[in-house]
Amino acid sequence: MAVHFHEEDLPAGVLVNDRPLAVDTETMGLVTHRDRLCVVQLSDGTGDEHLVRFAPGSTYDAPNLKAVLGDPARLKIFHFARFDLAAIQHYLGVMAAPVFCTKIASRLTRTYTDRHGLKNLVEELLGETISKQQQSSDWGGPVLSEAQRDYAASDVRYLHALRDELAARLAREGRSALAQACFDFLPARALLDLAGWGEADIFSHV
Repeated sequence: MAVHFHEEDLPAGVLVNDRPLAVDTETMGLVTHRDRLCVVQLSDGTGDEHLVRFAPGSTYDAPNLKAVLGDPARLKIFHFARFDLAAIQHYLGVMAAPVFCTKIASRLTRTYTDRHGLKNLVEELLGETISKQQQSSDWGGPVLSEAQRDYAASDVRYLHALRDELAARLAREGRSALAQACFDFLPARALLDLAGWGEADIFSHV
């Protein structure tokens, strides 16, 4: 297992296969239009993680990364895909679909708890422990610390295993089709967020 660090794009030929791709992002904050995309993390589940860091003022001209993320035949696994899809679309101009979201799958299956964070899922379902100490650190600095790199890599390291476990639970509870409908809607949900309907419930009567 290794963590590979890249500046501004993936090298040619990296992660070019048909395996499901675990994806996460690190940004300067939670307001997509304001808080720039700093890091995209990826793993195809074979043991390595790849981090692509973007500098201040980046043009986000990352053709190799965009090709991998934009492959319509390749499943992307996220935890809270709604946010990551919006950030990737806004800064890279790519909708990273089709999607499996472990947070949505957790909410549809783990109805016995209100703890649906990635750390909670990894601990309960996989028996592993991950640290969230670097979650609120400065991702836009000139150097990413080893702690930041390890944290970023851990956010995609377990997503394939979580997807397998949660997919089995969705099937067990008869909610696979409902989950898939939610996953299919996520690109539209991200576009609604970007267009200004982040907090408005357009399905509400009032």
